[in-house]
Amino acid sequence: MNQQLIDQAVQVANDRLGNMHVDCALLLGSGWSDAIGNMEILAELPYSELPLPGGAQVKGHVGRLLLTRGFGATFLAFQGRRHWYEGLGWEPVVFPLYLSAACGAKTITLTNAAGGVNPAYSPGDLMLIRDHVNWMGSNPLVGAYDPDKGPRFPDQSDVYNANLRSRVKAAMAEQSARLHEGVYMATSGPAYETPSEIKAFRAMGADAVGMSTVPEAMVANWMGLRCLAISCITNMASSVGDGPLSHDEVLAVTQTAIPTMQQLLESCCRTMVQSLDHTPHDRSSTP
Repeated sequence: MNQQLIDQAVQVANDRLGNMHVDCALLLGSGWSDAIGNMEILAELPYSELPLPGGAQVKGHVGRLLLTRGFGATFLAFQGRRHWYEGLGWEPVVFPLYLSAACGAKTITLTNAAGGVNPAYSPGDLMLIRDHVNWMGSNPLVGAYDPDKGPRFPDQSDVYNANLRSRVKAAMAEQSARLHEGVYMATSGPAYETPSEIKAFRAMGADAVGMSTVPEAMVANWMGLRCLAISCITNMASSVGDGPLSHDEVLAVTQTAIPTMQQLLESCCRTMVQSLDHTPHDRSSTP
């Protein structure tokens, strides 16, 4: 990652957003921008005014950086992401992780819209990501190594922090809210998967499939940011459900699921804030 671009982005964000010492970060994927409705927006900045990632290119991604306040903490909220399939390289994709870390964030929640591979899932369900399978053909840690950011060979046994996941599950159970926990399969996109690919992914242990999140989670883990990730199941993947797949269907389902998405995102935010007194990257698997 070009450190000069990060320094420039921090300067621009400080100039436009004011106080940029943040506690936590949110990366809001397709359809998730409206799920932060209960947070106070202190300031906002279009992506187009930052050195990276540039204006959002995919429908359902607002393309705006927010400084917000909620649950007793300050958050950076990225409304939209860039994707590997856009062909611009890894820097725009992982930029939110570098900016969040530079501004002091210790935890991040990643969100996405995903196709259901597990036949027990239904459109509108929510899944807390327990682990992932990277089927993108590459990853953002390939290339030049910066020892100041993280290890050359990072351990990935707890990318999605088990301690935080346990707390979120407990909080949602107290609210009698339906929540799955499963494995997310990341493909490069932008084409949806074939029926045979989905059958293979299910055999490999995938519960949901999408075109994002894994690169960001890998970088968060490498940098020592505690990470949570959640998927809204917006459609059943090819061969699991009926009918053709479309991005418009993805966005329509997220709109109907906003109340439950907001409920889960708030649980993640509260959990992140409660963890701020803990060590920077607690790998414990106990609550």
